[in-house]
Amino acid sequence: MDLDRYLTTHRPEWDRLRELTSKVNSSSSKLPRSELDEFVALHHRVSAQLSFVRGFYADPGLVTELNALVAGSNAELYRRTSSTRSAFRRFFSISFPGAVWHIRKAVFVSFLALAVPWAATAIWLGNDAEALDLAIDEETRNALVERDFEEYYSSSAAEEFAVKVLVNNIQVSFLAYALGVTFGLGTLFILAFNGFNVGASHGVFIAAGAQGTFFGLITPHGLLELSAVIIAGAAGLSMGWALVRPGDRTRARAFGIEGRRSIAVIIGLILAFIVAGFIEGFITPGLPLWPRIGVGVSIWLAFVTYIVVFGKRAALAGFTGLITETEERAAASVN
Repeated sequence: MDLDRYLTTHRPEWDRLRELTSKVNSSSSKLPRSELDEFVALHHRVSAQLSFVRGFYADPGLVTELNALVAGSNAELYRRTSSTRSAFRRFFSISFPGAVWHIRKAVFVSFLALAVPWAATAIWLGNDAEALDLAIDEETRNALVERDFEEYYSSSAAEEFAVKVLVNNIQVSFLAYALGVTFGLGTLFILAFNGFNVGASHGVFIAAGAQGTFFGLITPHGLLELSAVIIAGAAGLSMGWALVRPGDRTRARAFGIEGRRSIAVIIGLILAFIVAGFIEGFITPGLPLWPRIGVGVSIWLAFVTYIVVFGKRAALAGFTGLITETEERAAASVN
């Protein structure tokens, strides 16, 4: 295509981007959603055209014009997203819950991968004395029920214990997430392994007729903590599934998209782990049974409600949890 025809074809787009950039700059209120989406789309299109013009035409005047146009639209696009406080609000109101909601099917699979081994192991060991004897010796079982399990939560200063729990949970979750690169098989292994471990302890308490003690100690922090581990596992599974079934995308592209979305999930879960660590370090050993269970259940219900409400809202607004997508469309808030 000769330069004159290229100018005739694309000049209306450049004029329109210039017009929208001016409107974004001067607008004291939010622009209509349609114009914001058009502005973002034109910014990217003209950016691509600038690269093409540089390599194909090498016309200094046109390059200068498009460079100024792209620089101006880029400044307006990210000027509206530069506030740290605004970015933080957008992340926790759109990106994180939107990402979790987008992978909700993987969350269900992740839940089954942890819950089924837990339930199977607990029921088996709790009701089969011979299997329980082979798995865990009687002295260890008695110590666990009578002393070790409860003393674990007061084994060190609350602050130190909370940090220790936080670090451990983040390590487990990051491992479950990172092993998504193994087509999700490593993630399934980590989830099942943790399910077996919790199930073995649960089985000991079932056999001893002390399930109340078990749930009284694990429920306050465990609901939120295990939910976060399950969601981290779901992030890994979504990346693994992208490798198995990339659809009409290349495997590299599909994996990259899911990987970027999963980053939002993992970053958001850090706050959940901080809260769970605080509960495990300060609430579980410091409050009577029912108050601490009430605190744990209430916080877990608030977390689930937050994910469902804000996740659905983000999805209805067209967000899928990619941080870049949220920042580029920041003005099109779902609030």
